[in-house]
Amino acid sequence: MDSRESALRESGDVVQGIREGRFDESHIVAELGSVISGAVRYQRTESDITIFKSLGLAVEDVMAADLAYRRALSAGGGASLP
Repeated sequence: MDSRESALRESGDVVQGIREGRFDESHIVAELGSVISGAVRYQRTESDITIFKSLGLAVEDVMAADLAYRRALSAGGGASLP
């Protein structure tokens, strides 16, 4: 997930799943940032099921916009602004 704290507080499907006993907080392996940075490494098995829960954090939108902008510049399609 992108934010453990937010998911445990705001994500209805996560909160309800825990409340119904379908899984618990120990099933949350890591936040996306920890996986991307390499701070958390998780060895999966063939029977593991991996689910990513996105809550739509603003930082994700900023990073996606930055990536799109950089790719546009390198393709000659962007414009630098002062």
